Amino acid sequence: MWNTKDILETIKMIQDENLDIRTTTMGISLLDCADTDIDKACQKVYDKICKKAENLVSTGEEIEAKYGIPIVNKRISVTPIAMLAGVSGGDVTKYAKALDKAADTVGIDFIGGYSALVHKGFSAGDKELIESIPQALSETNLVCSSINVGSTKAGINMDAVKMMGQQIKKTAEITSDRQCIGAAKLVVFCNAPEDNPFMAGAFHGPGEPDCVINVGVSGPGVVRATLAKMDDTADLNEVANEIKKTAFKITRMGQLVGSEASEKLGVPFGIIDLSLAPTPAIGDSVAQVLEEIGLEQTGACGTTAALAMLNDAVKKGGVMASGNVGGLSGAFIPVTEDAGMIDAAGKGSLTIEKLEAMTSVCSVGLDMIVIPGDTTPEVISALIADEAAIGMINSKTTAVRVIPAIGLKDGEQLDFGGLLGYGPVMKLSTLSPAKMINRGGRIPAPIQSLKN
Repeated sequence: MWNTKDILETIKMIQDENLDIRTTTMGISLLDCADTDIDKACQKVYDKICKKAENLVSTGEEIEAKYGIPIVNKRISVTPIAMLAGVSGGDVTKYAKALDKAADTVGIDFIGGYSALVHKGFSAGDKELIESIPQALSETNLVCSSINVGSTKAGINMDAVKMMGQQIKKTAEITSDRQCIGAAKLVVFCNAPEDNPFMAGAFHGPGEPDCVINVGVSGPGVVRATLAKMDDTADLNEVANEIKKTAFKITRMGQLVGSEASEKLGVPFGIIDLSLAPTPAIGDSVAQVLEEIGLEQTGACGTTAALAMLNDAVKKGGVMASGNVGGLSGAFIPVTEDAGMIDAAGKGSLTIEKLEAMTSVCSVGLDMIVIPGDTTPEVISALIADEAAIGMINSKTTAVRVIPAIGLKDGEQLDFGGLLGYGPVMKLSTLSPAKMINRGGRIPAPIQSLKN
């Protein structure tokens, strides 16, 4: 099954090229925890998470020790909490505190699912959850929140888009004494997948089983190192083939970890998310992969084309290595979490407008971008609407996770530390979209939604 060359190659990837399993995420359905008494519901939520995930961290540590593969994060995703809030009513932040307490008890890094799916409108509990987000994220440490405001089938709920612009700004303001960290744990989606293991957007969709284990792999450093060894005269077809081969090797490791975790925990193996998730560590950068392909710096003309090729090659290589591919699966471009992106943004090579173009061909969207603290909620809403439109028209997942840096202006820097990294405040257009945002309503689904 294994040969010496494969083993030595994997060891080198781990030791020298930042290869790791970015997360093992246990998805847990909370539908059976619904209760008309919110306090009883919260107790059921706490008890079920603690029971299902009691061995999640220790299992991850056993697998790390057995194979020498770093598993950076152990996480949990749960049923969108708005569904439970619709049954119970009451103070929705009680659910956030129950999630936070359970996450702390089982020892995980983050818990996602303080979420609502409102792409076609609001049902019971949705508006209440959205309104509670600033308080919930300011009063918890491990809870992450996501809202799906659009889809190719439904169009874009512009009333929800308007609300989310306001909530992102409020969340940043209420956590301004902590580097506006609340906004870094809040993401707004179009076409959100139900099995995404990555935070802050992870939730356990209603179509998922009662409990499942999902794996997110990460290997931009390995891809960069592979391309660095290639001759500069190699054509782009050869480059794409090398990326595919590398993605295959990375995904095999994820398949091994997922299968082992599933067996040890006694729950189904869900998916491997192939996303190339960078870190602020030098060399572990998607931007630097693009530069190895041949750009002077990320943000140059050609960046979108290089990213499109990278994203496609990663998927082609990954699907050959596993029958369990899902989630987001592609290349992430979170500015504060990628050393090359941070450098390009700081030098002005990479702008919001270029990032928006790049999101049309890669995973997620405008991710971990620090914006001026005086940005209006209407501008934030319009940014969300633009990204949602890209996702809706192209039948792909897009998202917005921006952090209004309260008290800072463009060119200054916000530092979160750890995996969330740091980054410059990026300039945004201040032209007002207020009239459009205040119209509300729904942008209708595009013609390509009629595929039945």
